[in-house]
Amino acid sequence: MGFGGISIWQLLIILLIVVMLFGTKKLRGMGSDLGGAVKGFKKALNSEDDEASKKDGKEGKDGSDEAFSTSQRNLESDKQEQKH
Repeated sequence: MGFGGISIWQLLIILLIVVMLFGTKKLRGMGSDLGGAVKGFKKALNSEDDEASKKDGKEGKDGSDEAFSTSQRNLESDKQEQKH
């Protein structure tokens, strides 16, 4: 038994049918669109957190906003993800 009572062979047959119906280019495009949507959603959540911390007046020891350092880390992680 596999996932939810479906065996691995049944999953492979379903995958084959989906690839035959849509084609690999369209599936690849849908995957990249979905990934872009997830990244945009994460950035929106992070920007809301950044705005909330700015409103609270949280500052680091050297006077720089924590939000700025968070956005810097996000940009660096996005650059690393794009390299892979």
